[in-house]
Parts: sequence; structure tokens; C-alpha cells
Amino acid sequence: DILDLAIQIVAALNAAHEAGVTHRDLKPENVMVRRDQIVKVLDFGLAKLAAPSSSKEIDSEAGTKVFVQTEPGLVMGTVTYMSPEQSIGRGIDQRTDIWSFGVLLYEMLAGCVPFEGKDIHRQIIAIQETEAPSLATLVEGVPDRLDEIVAKCLAKNKNERYQTAKDLLIDLRNLRRKLDVDAEIERTVAPAFRSTSGGASPASTEVSPPNGATTNNAKVSPTSSAEYVVTRIKQHKFAAAVVLLVLGAAIAATGFYLRGRNAAATIKSIAVMPFVNESGKAEVEYLSDGMTETLITSLSQMPNLNVKARSSVFRYKGKETSPKTVGQELNVQAVLNGRVAQRGDDLTLNLELVDVQTENVIWSEQYNRKQTDLVSLQSDIARDVSSKLKIKLSGADEQKLTKNYTQNADAYKLYLQGRFYANKRTPKDSRKAIDCFQQAVSIDPNYAIAYAAMGISYAYLTIYGDEPASETFPKAREFSLKASELDSTLAEPHILLGLLKFLSDHDFAGWERESQLALAANPNSTDAHRLNGLRLTCLGKFEEALAEDQRALEIEPLSTAANINYALSLFYSGRIDESEAQLKKGVELAPDFWFSHFYLYSVYRFKSNYAQAVEELAKSKELRDETEAAKLIRESFAKGGWQGLLHAVTVEHAPMKMTPYTMAGFYAETGDKDRAFAALNEAVDKADQFFGFVKIDPFMKPLRDDPRFPELVRRIGFPN
Repeated sequence: DILDLAIQIVAALNAAHEAGVTHRDLKPENVMVRRDQIVKVLDFGLAKLAAPSSSKEIDSEAGTKVFVQTEPGLVMGTVTYMSPEQSIGRGIDQRTDIWSFGVLLYEMLAGCVPFEGKDIHRQIIAIQETEAPSLATLVEGVPDRLDEIVAKCLAKNKNERYQTAKDLLIDLRNLRRKLDVDAEIERTVAPAFRSTSGGASPASTEVSPPNGATTNNAKVSPTSSAEYVVTRIKQHKFAAAVVLLVLGAAIAATGFYLRGRNAAATIKSIAVMPFVNESGKAEVEYLSDGMTETLITSLSQMPNLNVKARSSVFRYKGKETSPKTVGQELNVQAVLNGRVAQRGDDLTLNLELVDVQTENVIWSEQYNRKQTDLVSLQSDIARDVSSKLKIKLSGADEQKLTKNYTQNADAYKLYLQGRFYANKRTPKDSRKAIDCFQQAVSIDPNYAIAYAAMGISYAYLTIYGDEPASETFPKAREFSLKASELDSTLAEPHILLGLLKFLSDHDFAGWERESQLALAANPNSTDAHRLNGLRLTCLGKFEEALAEDQRALEIEPLSTAANINYALSLFYSGRIDESEAQLKKGVELAPDFWFSHFYLYSVYRFKSNYAQAVEELAKSKELRDETEAAKLIRESFAKGGWQGLLHAVTVEHAPMKMTPYTMAGFYAETGDKDRAFAALNEAVDKADQFFGFVKIDPFMKPLRDDPRFPELVRRIGFPN
């Protein structure tokens, strides 16, 4: 029964303590019951080695002899089983294990833990401040003495707990003997009494698990003679066989319960949710976002694990969404929630891995570190999460998982700040990002991924802004090449270099080479697949393009960019209605992203639904802070309809801030081919990102029979 299991667990702890070892992570997963009914305490990975109090050695059955010393003030362990002093990083000793054992025994008896909370923070408060409900109020038949023993183990003040495992072991064994005597009296005296008096049977004193794995058989006292035991078995051979069978099943079931409770099933998909900034300070928001993004990147390196990308999970930022809802929307089995608090130089991170079906916490942990330990913290988290997901890693996989691109905490923080700004994708924020990345590489000149991010930010100044490509693309190329030189395993430099091969060099073959290198470096890169899909769309290879777009969406279903790329492939392949539906989904995902509205304008224009087309065009301008242009577009259409807008743009040259490629489409519709080709050549000169669609764009169809068109195609670099 449970009491026998408890005695064996404490005996193992006592052996460890007498050898000077504190376990520090006693929990159900670290207790195993063998088939021969021997209990083993496992996983001394967090054990603390102290000065031995005796010369005795640890029994080999009690656990491993490999111990690690960890630094003072560091909180390690599993929150549910942490003592009050352990949960706040104070000094711990063997009395911490006694507390953890008390929680474990309480849970075995009551079927629930004594201190619960909706999250780690609340659970720690409960451990610190609340008293555990008496077992007598939760479980019928628990001996008063056992309730007292558990309560003493769970004393908040460690001086009021059992001071040694040996003392606890003595009390448990004394209780065992008392219960055995009571049970023996019940077996021998009570039946005779009942047979003559017809009296009712008193309540059993057997202590059994709360899950129904009970044993109604009598226990034999350890002090009983062998002759007595043999005699009893001979008298009741059948009953003894049944008793042994039931007892074995109960112990095996309990062993499974101990080892398997809350253990992660095989999890093949996970969403790392945006970490909550508990500090409430906007200036450290980059830290919570950056740590989330870094962990996503690390876990994405794990084999056979689908990790949802940043753009899919960050749409939930600031929202109270249940794990079950996230699981349904992202098609994942588990979510990882985190809360980050910064106080001065101290950093606290609370993590919870949650099963989305049951919404039960599979695993939780609290990390207390100095900001100078930020780099190693990220590796530790990735390693811990992979361990709890029970995914087997090769040596190479583990290296990828825990890879740090810098060892300098200051450089890393600057990189995180840069990523925070770069993800906004506005010219102003791209400049801020570049400043951060520049500072990061000045601290660590070998910081490859920071060079890659800086290159991308320079490209954004043109792609999402108005800065001339002649000024930004050379720097984008320089830093991408530097990143690739420092770390050839990075996919990001190849993704950008491929785009530059197209926009700047007009080299489709070079674009294809870089795309293949990017996909080889990271087969699960959404950007690598979607930009390879873009290349195939420009070439008119629509089936291949759509396959790449769909692969990108499989990896990152809520990516705005991936949804838009898929919509473009649908539009240019002539599947207009499907394209419209996909673009509307893009608007739902990111209402403020101008690109979705611009291509909805193209869809409605193609359908001759000019009122909606103009409204979407005006919206796209407003979202680029071009409010005056949006106003002129609406006014021109209100005065003269679609033809009035065309006249205002192509004849009056109203300042509507149209790109050269867009202007070429307007000129083509009005029949002004000279200006149309002039605008297209300007688009190529300025690296207007749309010029690659010229061969497939329905609005450029009037130009394709012009003798100047083949020359334009050659200039852009299309293969023959």
C-alpha cells in the first residue's frame, strides 16, 4: 500500500542524506516501483552535494551517484514540489527533500497536490502563504497519525519539519507496525466476535491509493514469524494467491501513477506563446518578445517537432486565449506559456507546458537568473523543454538546439532589441533596428545572426519604404555575405541574397541557387519556401509555386506574408475568387498590413468592381501614412468614376504616390505604351518589387505584343 511505498522512498532519501546529498527534485516522475516491488528514487540530476554527515555510502538502488553543484540563489526543481525556501532561491538542505516528500505523500493519499495555483506565480504564493487542507477532510479512513506526519513534513518553517529523513522513517515504520497490529486483530479476533454477535465490521485501517487501487487483504507484520506466515498461506492458498495478485497489481498501478502523472505524451506539435512582460515596462518589452522568438528558433531545430512560427503565435499577444482554443486554431498538441519579470539586474522567467486537450500543466519551471546569464538561460530553457517533450536528440541535434550565436549578454540584448524593432517593418523602426544590430556586432564582431538581421533591415528600408535601392541593397548584401561567411549553416543570409539576386542583379539562376541553399540550411523556414514560391510564380510555374506556398502555410498557417504569397500565386494563375478569399484572410490576420489591401484592389479592379477597388487602394495608402494620396484617390473617383481616377493619375499627375510599376499598369490601360515602358524601366532601375510579375500580370497584357517587351524581359533576367 501507499505507506509501504512511502517507507521505501524515505529510506532511499535517508541513504542519500547520510552520504551528504540533497535530491532537490523529488516528484512522482522520479520515483519508480520495480516489478519486484522495490522502490527506486531516480534522477539526482539536480542533487546538491554537501559535507557528508557519516561515512556511509549511498545504496546503489537509491539512485545515481553523479551529482552537480549549482550556484547559490538559483531556483531549480519542479514548482509543485518545491519547499517555501526553495521556491524563492534561499538556502536548502535535506529538509527541502522532506517537504517534497510530504507533497508527494499528500498527493498519493488525496489524489491532488496540497498547493495549487492557476499559474506558477500563484502556486508559489500558495506554497509560501497557505496551509494545506487536512487529509482527514479529503480522504476517508486516513489514520490521524499519518495526517500528523504529513502536516509535519509540510511545515512552512523548516525548523518545524522533521530535521532528518531518519526521524521521519522511524515515525513511518512505527505507524506501519501499529496498523499491522490493528489489522491482525481485525483478521483474527473480529471474525469470531462477528460470528457470535452479528456485529458490524469496524472501518479498515488499510491505507490505499485514492484512485480505486485498493487492497482489502490483511498485511503481515514484519515482526511475524516465518512459521506463522507459512501456516496462514497453507490455510488459505486461494485467498493468498488472490491477495498477492491484487497487491501486485495495486503496487504496479501505483508505480505507473508515480512515474507517469503529468509526464508528456509524445508531443509532435507545439506553440510557444508570446511571453508576458510582467514588469509592465514598455522599455523591456523587447526582452519578453525576443526570448519567445529565440526559443521558437531553437525548438524549430528539433527533429519531428512542428513548432509554430513567430507570426502565427504573436497574433495572440495581449489576449486571454485558452490553450484549447490555441490548440484548435493552430493545430498543436501543447502550448508553452511564459512570464518574464525584470527587477534591476534580476530576471525571473516562469514557464508552463500545457496540454491543449485537457488544459493540464504537463510541466512547469521557474528560472531566476542575472541578466548577465541571459545567453545561457536560453540554452537551458531549450534543453529543459526538449527533455520534457521526450524527443530523442542526436549529438548534432542537441548542438543545434542549444546553439548560442554569441556569449556576450550585452550583445544578445541589443540583438533582441533590434529584432523587436525590425519586426514592425516600418522605415523608422528599421533604422532603429539597424542601430541596435550595429552596436551588437561592435561588441561581438563574430555575431553572425546579428549581421544577417542587419542586412534584412537595410532591405526593408526599400521594400517597405521609399529609400533608394542603390543606397540600401549594397549594405544589405554586404552584411548578408558577412553573416554567411561567419556561419554557413544560417538560412537567413541566403534568403535575402536570393531576393537581391532578383531585384538588383536580375539573376534568376542565382536566385534559385540561393533559395536551394536556404532550404538546405533550414527546410522548415517559411520565408525560404514562400520566396522560392515567389520565384516560381514570376516564372509562370504556378503548380510548383502553389506547392511551395502551401508548404509555407503548413509550417506557419497564420503568417500574413505566407497567406499573401499564396494569394498572389492564385491571382496570377487565374484563380481570382480563391485569391480574393485568401487575401481577405490576410486582412483578418493583419488588418493594418497595407499589402493585403493593395492586392484586394487588384482583384476588384480585375473584376471591374471599381468602387471596392478604389476603397482598397485608398486603404493601402492610409496604412502607409500616405493620407493625402488616399484622399485624392477617393475624390478623383467620386468626381469621375474609374476613368476620372485614371485621368487624374496619368494626365493630371496628381500626387497619389503610385509606384513606377503601378503607374505602368495605368498607362497600359489608357493605351499610352511609351509611358508604360518608361515606367517599367524605372521600376527595374528602382528595384520596385513588383516588376517580376510583368510576364503574368493581366494589367500588363496590352504591352506584351509590343517589340519593346522582349527587351524588357531580357533586361529583367528571365531565362529563355
